[in-house]
Amino acid sequence: MSEAESNAPTLSIDTFVERLRERAELPLTPLNSVDAPCASIQEDHLHRPGLALAGYVELFTYQRVQILGNTETRYLRHLDAQARREAFAHLTQFDIPCIICTAGNSLGASLLSMATEAHIPVFQTDTPTVDAMATIRALLVDHFAPQKAVHGSLVDVYGVGLLLSGPSGIGKSEVALDLIERGHRLVADDVVMVTRRDSSILMGAGTDLVQHFMEVRGLGLVDIRAMFGIRAIRFQKRVELVVQMEMADANTEYTRIDMIEGTHEILGVPLPQVRVPITPGKSVTVICEVIAMNYLLRHYGYNPKEVFQQRLRDRIQSKRSGLQRGIHYFEQDYE
Repeated sequence: MSEAESNAPTLSIDTFVERLRERAELPLTPLNSVDAPCASIQEDHLHRPGLALAGYVELFTYQRVQILGNTETRYLRHLDAQARREAFAHLTQFDIPCIICTAGNSLGASLLSMATEAHIPVFQTDTPTVDAMATIRALLVDHFAPQKAVHGSLVDVYGVGLLLSGPSGIGKSEVALDLIERGHRLVADDVVMVTRRDSSILMGAGTDLVQHFMEVRGLGLVDIRAMFGIRAIRFQKRVELVVQMEMADANTEYTRIDMIEGTHEILGVPLPQVRVPITPGKSVTVICEVIAMNYLLRHYGYNPKEVFQQRLRDRIQSKRSGLQRGIHYFEQDYE
């Protein structure tokens, strides 16, 4: 086994069953007793071993949780006792993490004995196969999803997940606190646990220890939930935009037309990034609100940069064609 494989995340069978019962409300009833403390799940995919039961095991993904629904169990039942054991032996020759019989199905005593001898735990649920697989897959995807701790503050501003990033002491927590006071919602401060869902979705949340506490230099710890109420927090939010806060540098040229400047990559997912130079007296809170609203405008198809550039092209064209603008009505308005 390589070092990468040895460091790969796993999920013990006991923890798997407990989480299904507590978080997903899908209790599993054990059908046998197996002493397999090292048994674990190593990936988030499920498998229905129909072909494996029929004898084709060349592409059998035995390392996955095996689901036996109506099709598989009825196929086994229609076989005679000897053929049934031979078919089930195609599975038990592999190190299967566990077998789950769905839709109230079960295995006979003979097959359960074979599973016990092979140290394969077997469980049962009355939940229909499709629903059970959806619930189990959601739990496994959540457990095995790539995750990274990111230094910053994550705030929900007008429904947009803004990740405030920058060096320590630049004022990320203070800006987040000001946004909360203006009615926006805190997701996490200082340490944001970012989880990649699917291929391009990043979800951010706080740690179990810190949750919605915030450390503000000069003030100490602030409990946002206790101070501002439940409306001021979120337990998770999609990370959609990175606001890179940095001290203003006179030798650095900052964008003056397009707000979005470059990307910031987290867990292989590129996120649009806005660089905000910090200067005394600048209201970074209002700027963050404008960034969020501008992102929403772009999301709905309106790009201020493109509109301005088109207006500029139209003005240049009108000058070249010799067109003169008449006196605008409001030029005579002296109120």
